[in-house]
Amino acid sequence: MIQITSAQVDAWLALFMFPLARILGLVATAPVYQNAVLSMRIRLILGLAIVLALAPALPPMPAIPAGSWVGLVVLAQQTLIGIVMGFTLRLMFAAVDMAGELIGLQMGLSFATFYDPMTSGQTPVVTEFISLVATLIYLAMNGHLLTLSALAESFHLFPVSTQWFASKGLGTLLASAATLFSAGVLLSLPLITALLIANLALGVLSRVAPTLNLFAVGFPVTIMAGFLVLTLSLPYLGSALERFYTQAFSALGLVMRAGML
Repeated sequence: MIQITSAQVDAWLALFMFPLARILGLVATAPVYQNAVLSMRIRLILGLAIVLALAPALPPMPAIPAGSWVGLVVLAQQTLIGIVMGFTLRLMFAAVDMAGELIGLQMGLSFATFYDPMTSGQTPVVTEFISLVATLIYLAMNGHLLTLSALAESFHLFPVSTQWFASKGLGTLLASAATLFSAGVLLSLPLITALLIANLALGVLSRVAPTLNLFAVGFPVTIMAGFLVLTLSLPYLGSALERFYTQAFSALGLVMRAGML
């Protein structure tokens, strides 16, 4: 007769529960996976599928009952690590959205908004367009698979234990956020520069011809100039975003290593 002890049950629960907490924290915040199109049930099924695939290759789990107070603390810690990882990657899309906001503001299209299901709010159409292009490029680069690869590597870099995530990791996250947002500004710099030149030309034109209705002429000119420069810059957007995503994944590695200290 097969006998199963409580220690064996605790070991089996720890093998799946602790990694699942980190995986669900990542799925809840990481780009693509946190899309509102994916329901909570689908995310839970996805997390269970990932933990079943990763379980044989994970390091040994600590001998801590998942239902004990220490086990609950470890579960909270693993969830925090997953959220930090997902939030680090989410910053790159936030920077892309900021670049779209700046472009739409300079083009005069900041008033033209569109419902964004990811944020459950109104988003400028230019921001929505650039965000969709960035998401498609991210998927074409297998960024969603690289996210899972970084997740699997995190269990070897920061294994499940009672060691708490160091505050230095959060400091590194804030420093990485500043770097990523500056990169987002650089993404919008070519179009902002072109529109600045167009606005300067309109300013000179208004001085030469004071009777010219600048509001009637300026808005169509800036919108057409913005769309023209945006169309010309689209072929180069892929290589720029590729370097941007590489920088984001490098920042994720720095955050995880700093959290170990």
